[in-house]
Amino acid sequence: MTKDERHKLIIDTLMMHESIQVSDLSLLLDVSAVTIRKDLTELEKLNKLYRSHGRAILINPYINNRSVNEKEKLARSEKEHIGRMAASLITKDDSIIIASGTTVLAFARCIRPIHRLTVISASIQVSEILAANESIDVVQLGGSLRTSSLSVVGKYAESPLAEFSCSKLFLGVDGIDLDFGITTTDIREADLNKIMMHTAQKTIVLADSSKFRRRGFSKIANMDEIDLIITDEGISDKIANRIEELGIELTVVPVTQKQ
Repeated sequence: MTKDERHKLIIDTLMMHESIQVSDLSLLLDVSAVTIRKDLTELEKLNKLYRSHGRAILINPYINNRSVNEKEKLARSEKEHIGRMAASLITKDDSIIIASGTTVLAFARCIRPIHRLTVISASIQVSEILAANESIDVVQLGGSLRTSSLSVVGKYAESPLAEFSCSKLFLGVDGIDLDFGITTTDIREADLNKIMMHTAQKTIVLADSSKFRRRGFSKIANMDEIDLIITDEGISDKIANRIEELGIELTVVPVTQKQ
């Protein structure tokens, strides 16, 4: 087997399994572990995969911080459909918390309460959108402005939450790793999100399918602390099955039109 043939087989295997151990590749291709490591090094330099702890992963799981304007251009249709589904969960005279991020921003644009709704918001953009609706009472958290997300963080954002009790937290994340948990790229935002989770009776994660198998710098919570995940149909069956095995409710919204 030539090197090019090995590389193709490695990538094909990763497309099916998402990650694989060096030892398993060595057995599959009938070559030494040294040869496999050299192959993986070359493929990683070509941005075809990511190496981590003796295994190969199809994508780099680590995420860099990006501005809200940049992120809002990504997966727009998926975020709109997720936002619409999330908005349907709001009940009569509800009190909710909305964190920050472009997916919860899409969610805010879908909120049309028939009765009174109270919203505690960390996002300036979310508050601005909801302020136009007379049926919504907006509590804008204070604190230090995080310019990349146009949201507030820090102790002055965290401290008022001790005085509230809400039914639901709608939380956007930068990464969902089923073994590690949910994450964000900013440690201050992670701290605020943790307190938000304690303030709400239910935590609902809004995340398009590209967020799975990814990690931000700061951990927000373990998977068993999440009640519901709303995502799009791009999620793989393997990940969807694992989420349900963990006892987490999963809602997958269709995005593409069926012919």
